[in-house]
Amino acid sequence: MSNTSNFREAIRDARGQSLIGRNVIANALPYVGGGLVLTALGTYGGIRVLAANPELFFPTFWVALIAELVLFFVARGVAESGKNGIALPLLATYSLLSGYTLSGLVSLALGTSGVGIGGIAIAALGCGVTFIVARPIGSNLSEQDGMALTKTIQLGVIALLVVLVGQLLFSVFGIYTPTWLEIAISGFGVFLFAGVAVVDFYILPRTYRDDQYLPAALSMYLTYINLFVFILRLLIAINSRD
Repeated sequence: MSNTSNFREAIRDARGQSLIGRNVIANALPYVGGGLVLTALGTYGGIRVLAANPELFFPTFWVALIAELVLFFVARGVAESGKNGIALPLLATYSLLSGYTLSGLVSLALGTSGVGIGGIAIAALGCGVTFIVARPIGSNLSEQDGMALTKTIQLGVIALLVVLVGQLLFSVFGIYTPTWLEIAISGFGVFLFAGVAVVDFYILPRTYRDDQYLPAALSMYLTYINLFVFILRLLIAINSRD
């Protein structure tokens, strides 16, 4: 899951702000689409490496994950400073690395009976539909309702992050999440990031000017990817029941 610091900063910036970027979302959407295409290419490359040489995939996965985390903060900082010419290739590289780190989950989905390529398509389509539905809702929220929803979603993201860290720590000691709990966690993640999509359409025009489309695109990209991950996790968990 993505780092939440930019989410919290956006909340603080949006509080009490009127619209300063009425067209920032429209300007950002082509870059979100481009980032997702690059992510798909990175995922395809990762799956090929995993299938051909799994011993090579796992060390490169950790390298890619660390590089992705570092690049996130660097690219976001450069994008928010308005240096679009420098930020764009950094964000493109970030998208490729994000795809590579997603390839393990996608490979698992492909190998899970009842999920496969159809399940992956459903997850991607579900994200797109969520964004279409979320746009008019988030764009028309009042200041009071928008801030209330934003604070609620923020608390949910923090709670989910704590649960995911706990999952990771337990797995290190060989304790894995039972299927019913994985379904619950994944379902909560889907619900939560659907809410984040609504919040994006409320916050971003109040946080970024029209010419700050790259940091807005990064925020929307992260929401899409996280929603995709949790939908896919939910499908895998449901179809992996004994």
